[in-house]
Amino acid sequence: MNSSDPMATVLQYVDAFNNGDSKAMAALCADPMQILDGMSPHVWQGPTACTDWWRDVCEEGEHVGASGYRIAVDEPRHVDVTGDHAYVVVPATMTVNLQGTRVTQTGSIFTVALGKMGTQWRLRAWAWTKGA
Repeated sequence: MNSSDPMATVLQYVDAFNNGDSKAMAALCADPMQILDGMSPHVWQGPTACTDWWRDVCEEGEHVGASGYRIAVDEPRHVDVTGDHAYVVVPATMTVNLQGTRVTQTGSIFTVALGKMGTQWRLRAWAWTKGA
């Protein structure tokens, strides 16, 4: 994959998430950005959506005793590109240490809308649908 492939940008974002690198995640996001997640307050939007969401993930993790978040994605169900717009849907598995026990959430879906900024794809919105 290369920078002309929106899936490559999604994988870079997942890699940044897995490394806890909020700056790298934010660098892959467009302005404005929107996030829809199962964690309250459920919606983040605007130019700081990515960093605000990560801050809330860390705060929630501290509150419930969660750490070591990792996402693994499967083969995409959709990588649809129309001009400078793309829609990516990938099945995903998340693992997390929850109060000292490794927990796996299977059957999740990571859905991402991207836009091309110059020659680079940027996430414009994403949604996480929890699995089992």
